[in-house]
Amino acid sequence: MPWSAPAPGHRRLSRFTTGRRTLRAGAIATAVAAMLCAYIVVVVTRADAAETLLSQGKPTTASSTENAGTPASNATDGNTGTRWSSAFSDPQWIQVDLGATQSITRVALNWEAAYASAYQIQTSGNGSTWTTIYSTTTSTGGIQSLTVTGSGRYVRVNTTARATQYGVSLWEFQVYGGSTPTGCGTTNAALGKAATASSTENAGTPAASAFDGNTGTRWSSAAGDPQWIQVDLGTTQSICGVTLNWETAYATAFQLQTSTNGSTWTNIYSTTTGTGGVQELTVTGSGRYVRLNGTARATQWGYSLWEFQVRVTGAPPTTNDTPSSSPSQPSQSPSQSPSQPGTSVLLSYKKPAVASTSQNDSNCNPCTPDKAFDNDPASRWATSPTNGWVDPGWIYVDLGATAQIKQVVLQWDPAYAVSYQIQTSADAVNWTPIYTTTTGKGFRETLTVNGTGRYVRMYGTQRSNGYGYSLWEFKVYGTGGNPVQPPAFPADPVFPATNLVWADEFNTGTNVDTSKWTVDPGTGQNGEIQYYTNLENTSIQGGSLVIEARKQTLGGRDYTSGRINTSNKFSTQYGRVEARIKVPKGNGLWPAFWMMGTDFLTGRPWPYNGEIDIMEILGKNTNEVYSTLHAPAYNGGGGYGQKISTVDLSLDYHVYSTEWDSKHMTFRVDNQIILVANKDTVETTRGPWVYDHQFYLILNLAVGGDFPGPIDATTPFPSRMYVDYVRVYK
Repeated sequence: MPWSAPAPGHRRLSRFTTGRRTLRAGAIATAVAAMLCAYIVVVVTRADAAETLLSQGKPTTASSTENAGTPASNATDGNTGTRWSSAFSDPQWIQVDLGATQSITRVALNWEAAYASAYQIQTSGNGSTWTTIYSTTTSTGGIQSLTVTGSGRYVRVNTTARATQYGVSLWEFQVYGGSTPTGCGTTNAALGKAATASSTENAGTPAASAFDGNTGTRWSSAAGDPQWIQVDLGTTQSICGVTLNWETAYATAFQLQTSTNGSTWTNIYSTTTGTGGVQELTVTGSGRYVRLNGTARATQWGYSLWEFQVRVTGAPPTTNDTPSSSPSQPSQSPSQSPSQPGTSVLLSYKKPAVASTSQNDSNCNPCTPDKAFDNDPASRWATSPTNGWVDPGWIYVDLGATAQIKQVVLQWDPAYAVSYQIQTSADAVNWTPIYTTTTGKGFRETLTVNGTGRYVRMYGTQRSNGYGYSLWEFKVYGTGGNPVQPPAFPADPVFPATNLVWADEFNTGTNVDTSKWTVDPGTGQNGEIQYYTNLENTSIQGGSLVIEARKQTLGGRDYTSGRINTSNKFSTQYGRVEARIKVPKGNGLWPAFWMMGTDFLTGRPWPYNGEIDIMEILGKNTNEVYSTLHAPAYNGGGGYGQKISTVDLSLDYHVYSTEWDSKHMTFRVDNQIILVANKDTVETTRGPWVYDHQFYLILNLAVGGDFPGPIDATTPFPSRMYVDYVRVYK
């Protein structure tokens, strides 16, 4: 069945598109950016070294900014959750004023996904005449630590070629002066080396992920002390430096140890006051094996490292262009979804709500108080833009009877409260605070409280930005009250799931089985240039579905292709969803296997319905595959996803799959993990998890578009996407 509204396709509609308040774009961009690595304020320090961070908090300017939420100052604030981003053109620059002439020894760049492939590091004594002290045309983004020699009051990154169609963007731009440890190299001696650990949280967080040079993958341990992770350098080396890039589950107490045989260990660094983040540690020791031994955790979860890098004496002072995935890549969770203490139940579902003001207009329709208590993570309450973008702002729920309150869960929109109270009342007039904070961080906050009352209120006294207050969800747990039981989720599958509930093997007939599939003709989105036909570009050949892209004028377009989906024929909530596919190669081709929430079919707009991209491949580089999630708070170019490099996927069939339950999704190509998305991490770092409902399946082959780029004279037509089968297991 054709969709009732233009389908978003496998969308790169625009960066930070939310399908809602366009006036809020700056604030949304700022909040959505908070997803790289540790999600906490980090100041990089070097123990026992004379090197000094010179740039933090200093005046910073740029050639342009994408919007008000991404100013130049964000790149020098020491916070890896804020960033500078430029306009979408070349060249661009960002510069910092150190206040006085300084000797520059190192520059550290922490790129967002929109990085520069060509740029120069430049210094100046007056801010107008520049000297280049570093230059590259082959940058790969990620975290780059550049050893340089120069002096100046001003230091500039001058970009001349962007890696994407967007601008350029830096989470952090750090300038160091002073001396680095004599003879200590900058190359990561542990990159790609054999690694082991005391334990792993799950199959998606192996020890090897801490040594793969990818800040979008990580090792995480079981939740217990002690835990360790070690790397085999292959030969005995003189160890002079270690860099630890912690996930939020970091160690407060740990030791760095070396060994020549992997069994007898010598401490070369020890702390009981670790603060997580990115730690660059100068050490002295030797050994073939280097181990981090964690003895005290900062959280109730395990230990988790994005990267564990080792530097050795004698290594040449080279650039560490560590490959990194985009910040839309996952932080795999150290925790599960909020648990309710004791016999507590959800008290607030479908209960009457009142707020200081609310929004109900074309930008947020409706964003009334009841939306915070409907158990729908894609609807929300917001204060009125007319008279509600002020302090204080509040919302309360009537539990129906007196209750003992044990826990409150707030899922904030980017318009969150920095300072607020949770209050209870017997009469909705006299209020008693049971929780107070002046350091609210937004996203999902799970609060352990103890109070009694019929009414529970969030009372905000300081907003995070110039807008109002907004909550996707406000959940109250405890005992008593007059609770309404929310609809139960289906049982989680046990993986590997083996109960086949739906399949198409494409081994009968000559074209698509319309009892299983809906043909979806029409034009595409995202700048695509094809027209999707009604079965003319699909066929069954040799036991495979063939979707063929052709150079053919039809429907006002010069190219045609095919798109089918299972809308109104089949949908699923949870399970293993997989397809065996052979993709075409060629500039501008864009094959995809993905899912959309079924509520899209009944009028809920994208991305509120949720979208699960199991596989997207760009024909210009068939050695890479993308898996991505899209929701109101993260979508388009800011979706929550990952790409990996692998074999040339156009040469043969490969199995693309997701294993999906109420707590996570694991995406794979064959047996290689692309992405592990945990509900807890998504909610605490990006926004609501909108995937606990029915989704239908989609297959299509797009031509051109914002994401794959244009076709050219080398693009082969016809081009074919082959699908051997599609299967769903529970």
